[in-house]
Amino acid sequence: MRFTLAAVALSSLVGSVLSAPTASDLEARWEFEREIVQRGASDRSLELLAQLQNTQAGPAPQSIEEALASITLVLQIGDGIYDLAVALIAAGFAPGDISSILSTYSIGDNSPFNINLRSPQGDRIFPKKSPSDAPYSIPEIILRGAIRIPSSFTYGQKPPLLMVPGTGSTGGISFGGNFRKLFKNVAYADPVWLNIPGFLLNDAQENAEFVAYAINYISGISQNKNVSVIAWSQGNLDAQWAFKYWPSTRAITSDLISISPDFHGTVTALPSCPGYPTESCNPAIVQQDYNSNFITTLRSNGGDSAYVPTTTIYTNTDQVVQPQDGTGASAYLLDARGVGVTNNQIQTVCPGLPPGVSYSHEGMLFNPVSHALAVDALTNPGPGQVSRINMATECLKLAADGLTTADIVATEGNNIISVVAIIVYPAKVNAEPPIKAYAA
Repeated sequence: MRFTLAAVALSSLVGSVLSAPTASDLEARWEFEREIVQRGASDRSLELLAQLQNTQAGPAPQSIEEALASITLVLQIGDGIYDLAVALIAAGFAPGDISSILSTYSIGDNSPFNINLRSPQGDRIFPKKSPSDAPYSIPEIILRGAIRIPSSFTYGQKPPLLMVPGTGSTGGISFGGNFRKLFKNVAYADPVWLNIPGFLLNDAQENAEFVAYAINYISGISQNKNVSVIAWSQGNLDAQWAFKYWPSTRAITSDLISISPDFHGTVTALPSCPGYPTESCNPAIVQQDYNSNFITTLRSNGGDSAYVPTTTIYTNTDQVVQPQDGTGASAYLLDARGVGVTNNQIQTVCPGLPPGVSYSHEGMLFNPVSHALAVDALTNPGPGQVSRINMATECLKLAADGLTTADIVATEGNNIISVVAIIVYPAKVNAEPPIKAYAA
């Protein structure tokens, strides 16, 4: 989805700002865009999509133990994100009708078109909150519309928590079967989430604008309280870019909780784009290559160190982000500014025990250690610390307390949704997007 098309569509819906877009409005819009996508899709993309659609879905796992056993097998036999998606469908993790994924997951809690009329208190956010902030290139109506604020949000009575999704996903999808459920009725976190247009497949520099704006906006409508951020996958790159180039976000962010982050990109990015650069690829995937200009720019001048207290949580069995082991892990973040960082590889935290064996990229969202460290970070100053957690108990669990088999299946299904979004994304490129002038 292009921001210009989204801006026109949204502006027509809120010209009088009297009512939000209906499900039928959004379905019609996505149907129109899906037709454009498939008319312009390459033969290879259509072949991959057909392969997914024609895969016979197996029966869903009936227990958390069965689900994790299936995931372990899939991680062993899969070869690349497309084969993994096929294997997950066959293993019973299919999220419904593949052909309707983009329309089904673009309304309601996954909508990128939300009507947030409340004005933030304090300094103006747009076009800049601070003279040192980078300029926004995306219209404010689009930046604000991507923030999904549930009816339960307390506007500062509880500490606000912004959830940022990963590549090929929305906040509603990424966190629906895990942290959204786990943090729904707690005193220490009040979740909102981002549904960034284009399923985070657009230029990652533009994706980061949504994070920077949302941190300032949510703080401004929450009595100027600090915001904590929990991000998955590319969401962490976008958050780190936002902290680097929108310094106004740093002082109002209490924590960054990073699940499966790729702060140094991944060597598996370009293999996800068959034939690149002869065949085009998604901008954000090209940018997440281990040696991309985006990653190099992000990590330069101290960008490989935290800007806010940061808790990173990752697994060396990650099928999407590699390398992901030890101090050479892509998730590993330095602490040159002394803000506080803990790097938590589950194989080290729970060696040989259930949470530290074989979890997928998306499986870290329901890993019990991820939840325990997130809670610890949100309820204490600084990053999450295993020394404050009863690891003897947490390391015997298979999933975070309060999650069901259906939650694990839904979370693991993120992989399939992401792959479909990657295949049908319309605005593919044959070269990495140029670095924005403010960062060049």
